[in-house]
Order: sequence, then structure tokens, then C-alpha cells
Amino acid sequence: MKLTQKELPKGGFNPIHAQKYRVLPGPEGLLPPAAACCGVTLPLEGEGLVEGFIRNENDTLEEMARQLLTRRNPTIFPGPLVLWAWKDGVSVKAECVMELAEEIPGVRIIPMPDYRPIYPKIDPEAVINPCHPNLTILHNKIEVCVFIGVHCHFANITLKMIRAGTNCYTITLCNEAGHEDSMASLPFCGTEKVQALTAAIRRLKANGLKPLYADMPGIQMTSAQKAVAGGLIYQRQSIKS
Repeated sequence: MKLTQKELPKGGFNPIHAQKYRVLPGPEGLLPPAAACCGVTLPLEGEGLVEGFIRNENDTLEEMARQLLTRRNPTIFPGPLVLWAWKDGVSVKAECVMELAEEIPGVRIIPMPDYRPIYPKIDPEAVINPCHPNLTILHNKIEVCVFIGVHCHFANITLKMIRAGTNCYTITLCNEAGHEDSMASLPFCGTEKVQALTAAIRRLKANGLKPLYADMPGIQMTSAQKAVAGGLIYQRQSIKS
């Protein structure tokens, strides 16, 4: 159940109504309420969030896996914390993310390499940016995505903007306490939990769930990525010759 501003008391959110609030794909409007103000609380270790409600970790993983296999244009958005080898262990987590991607038919990977605004124009097939994430989501018609390795304060901004203007189901694999404003969130997410999500996807497929893009195995490239890859291949061939 979603609440409109007319149903809310003057001066803030009604805590009685707030118990019924669900964090669902939008578009929810220009200024969606912060889920924390609607009574959504963060999960503890061994728990997760699904649509604003606390669930156990296994149920959360299964729901994440189901959404990634059945919604249109699944996309992984890795942030700076897994893109750059800034400390020991990051490359191992990055490898786990690639292993996860390989299990999602039709998946794409679009990085969030840093947080600076990109003006005058972003290439939505090359990057996603927290200042205007909706441009990448809408251009690529993404209906389910995974954020991993994004600093929490930038992830919070990004999630609210996506919920405000798109119908994308957001999943966060957070290294800290999780995110109330995503549809599904797992806290304290290290390599083991990324691997657990990969295992949940494999289990659903083994149990008979047919992925939406079953005929498109492996990681797919956007047009911009194909152009870059083509150029790199050409350069390597030129060097060899």
C-alpha cells in the first residue's frame, strides 16, 4: 500500500500508516518519501529487507534471485569500492561479482566509476551517475538492477531518484547496514553473501525457473561498450602486426 500526501497528517508521516508502507518500484513521483520516515528499519546481520519489510537472509536472497531472472534488462552497477583495487581483497570481491553476472542471462554491467556530475551530457550506455541515474535506467529500459560497491550516501540519493521516476526494481548488496530505499537490500555484504546470491540464482534455475532471457546466456554489452571493445581489439591487432 502506498500513501498519498492527502492521507498524511500535516507536518509529517503518521506512524500508524507508516507500518503499511511498502518500498515498491515506481514511478512514485517527484518527491517520494524517505522510507526511513515511513517506519522502514534496517535489517540486522542474518536478515534482509524486501519491499520495506524485514525478512531472513535466505528469503531475501531468493527474492533477489527471482527478480534478476524474471524482470527485463537486468543490470549490475558496480561502484568505486569494487571497481578499483584500493585495498586487499577488493579484487576477490570483484571476481565474485563477475561470477554472479555470468549466472544471470541477458545481464549487462554498467559501472559507476565516480560520483562527479557529468555535464553537459552523460553516455547512458557507458556509465551511471548518482546525480542523474534515471537517465541510464530509462535509456536502457532497465527494470531490475544491483548496486554493489557504492558509498552509502551516494547510493541513498541514487535509490530515491530511481524510485521517483522509473519502474526499476533496485537491489543493494551493501557493505554496511543496508538501504531502506531499495526494494531489496542485504547488509554487511562481503564476498560470501555475493556468492550466496549466485548460489540462490543457480538453485532457482535448477528447480525449474526459466529465466526471461534464457536464450541470451552470458554478459551482454551495450552499443557503447561494443564500440569500445571493437576499438581495443583493433588496437591490439595493430600492435601485433
